[in-house]
Amino acid sequence: MKENVNEVLLRNVAILAKHSEKEDGMMPEGSSLMPSVEDVERVVMLVRDILFSDYFYKRQPDEQIRAYHIGVNMEELYKLLNAQIARGLLFCSCMSEEEATVKAQGLALKFIDQLPELKRLLYTDVEAMFNNDPAATNYGEVIYSYPSLIAMSHYRIAHVLHGMQVPVIPRIITEQAHQRTGIDIHPGAQIGEYFSIDHGTGVVIGETTIIGNHVALYQGVTLGAKSFKYDEEGNMLNVPRHPIIEDNVTVYSNASILGRITIGHDSVIGGNIWLTHSVPPHSRILQSKAVDATFSGGLGI
Repeated sequence: MKENVNEVLLRNVAILAKHSEKEDGMMPEGSSLMPSVEDVERVVMLVRDILFSDYFYKRQPDEQIRAYHIGVNMEELYKLLNAQIARGLLFCSCMSEEEATVKAQGLALKFIDQLPELKRLLYTDVEAMFNNDPAATNYGEVIYSYPSLIAMSHYRIAHVLHGMQVPVIPRIITEQAHQRTGIDIHPGAQIGEYFSIDHGTGVVIGETTIIGNHVALYQGVTLGAKSFKYDEEGNMLNVPRHPIIEDNVTVYSNASILGRITIGHDSVIGGNIWLTHSVPPHSRILQSKAVDATFSGGLGI
């Protein structure tokens, strides 16, 4: 006899409503108020609208009108960021709701104070992306449509919050960009000014990576860890394990640069390179010469 629809639904609701031991073990303490992924995304959009106001609002030559629009967005940004930082603090610590609220207010204001520097840095990225791409027709095209700028906007916002030791929220922000663009940048990475990524899909930049100024990456580049260190109890240690890329370096598509190595300034790393040792400034690291081979009927491939 066919089961009644309500019986099936109610049976599974009852099962899933019970907290399993594993589920409870993975839930941090003080997590009654969860961060909102939607509100965090709105925070990023508000920062974008403030920093690129002439692009995402009708251009306002009158500074008073422009200030009004920016002010409205900034007020909403402060309220949302304040609430989400507080939820992040509660999610990842044992502090009280009152303590989290007070701390979040100060951190949100500290972030607001970083907006002018964020704007300066992002406009250097826009300039670098435009200068490194002959297909770009104007700066506005970069701002409106380039996935690399979406990724860098998210990263630079997240990096400021990460530097203020705001938990969870920075990672949510960079993973939202990762989902949209295929560019994976950890908020802990340090990236200088005039940074550009061409195309971008598949780029990975690890947590302890340090990147200087005027650095360009192409699609598929990995700045990753070669190996991991463990303590005496077998727990993974969070120590510097990603590359240092000095100023004026270009890394071409699908290169993998792994471990705590240094790529000296003014170097070029060719495509499809696997690099696990440091190279001095002005290096040119290229693939070995291709070998032509003839196969009969596909044999030997």
